[in-house]
Order: sequence, then structure tokens, then C-alpha cells
Amino acid sequence: MLRVMGVCKDYKTERGEFRRVLSDINFELARGEKIALLGKNGAGKSTLIRLLGGVEFPSEGRIELNMTMSWPVGFGGAVLPMLTGNDNIRFIARIYSKPLGEVRDFVEDFAQLGHYLSEPVRTYSTGMRARLNFALSLAIDFDCYLIDEVLAVGDQRFQQRSHEELFEKRAGRSMILSSHIAETIKSYCTRALVLHRGRGKVFDDVDLALDIYNAV
Repeated sequence: MLRVMGVCKDYKTERGEFRRVLSDINFELARGEKIALLGKNGAGKSTLIRLLGGVEFPSEGRIELNMTMSWPVGFGGAVLPMLTGNDNIRFIARIYSKPLGEVRDFVEDFAQLGHYLSEPVRTYSTGMRARLNFALSLAIDFDCYLIDEVLAVGDQRFQQRSHEELFEKRAGRSMILSSHIAETIKSYCTRALVLHRGRGKVFDDVDLALDIYNAV
């Protein structure tokens, strides 16, 4: 179970003032449940995903987590740019106590980065970083996956494999899915959290949530 209770997030501006990006966010997510995260650019979606993934911490409120949570899939901060792809593989395998060979074989097959795995990640394109990040996240078995538009990354073959790994092989896992693709949301999510100007409301009717999201 994931519980988000009264979560707020402030950032300090260049003028030394604080700007509130998220205000009083509340929702719960049960094991196996999938919830969509909807909002226009600047609504606070990526900020909330970073908070849920432990990349950042709330300014106020609490996040209670009783299941394993992935880092934000599609978020470049999950890989260390000064290390090579292979070094990142070793790092993740060690952190999560997974056999190195198992993680390396999966990432090599899934990401299809070839000799670039021996190069520093800082030399990768944005798409290459996302492929490595996504492959690493799927090499670890999480109870809940945070997904930030990852299916828009890569060519059609990579997107198809991503879809199979997430929505077919891990159909029983919880997911928090930030996407602009209505068909994907309606196919897999039973509820939706709509963010607007930092505030959020949960809808049990996904079609209604999409209508409201498109109207704001």
C-alpha cells in the first residue's frame, strides 16, 4: 500500500523566495492497482513522481510506502552520467543484491546499446539514457513502477518490447503512469489523479478524469 498524505513541495527561487509546486496531495494505491497521473506541462507531475521515487522529499506531508517502488522510469537521474553503462549495471546489481550476470544480460538484450555500454553515460543521447534507465529498472523486480512517458522513447520495436515487459509480464504489479496517451490510460488504469496548478483530485471514472484534464 502507498499512502500520500497532505504532500506539499516548495522550491526556492533565484530571488530567495519559495514557490509552491504541489499543494495538499492525497491519495492511496493498493498492490496491483494502476493509477494515471494527468496534468498539463508545469502541473507538477514530474515533481510528484520524483517525490514518490525518493529522488526528492516533500516540504510538508508524508509518503508511506509498504511496497518496493521503482525509481522514475524515463528519468535520467536514475543513472550516473560519469560512469559507463556497464558501471551503472554493476552499481544497480550491487545496490539491489542481484546477480551481476543476470542484470547485465537483461540490460544488454533489452537496451540494445552494444559497445556504448562501455562508454560514459554522459556521452549518450537522451534516448540512449532512457533506454538504459528503463532496462535497468526492469532488471529489478519492483512491486510498483513509476512511469513517466517512457513508452514515447525509442523506435517502434523498443516501444513494443517496453509495452510487453510492463503491461503483460508485469500485469499484476502496481503502477503510477504519467502519460498523454488516452488509449493507454483507459486500457490499464482504473483511477486517475488530475493535477492542475499544483493541486490534485482523484477520480474513479477515468473517462471523466480525461475529460477534465483536456478541459483545463
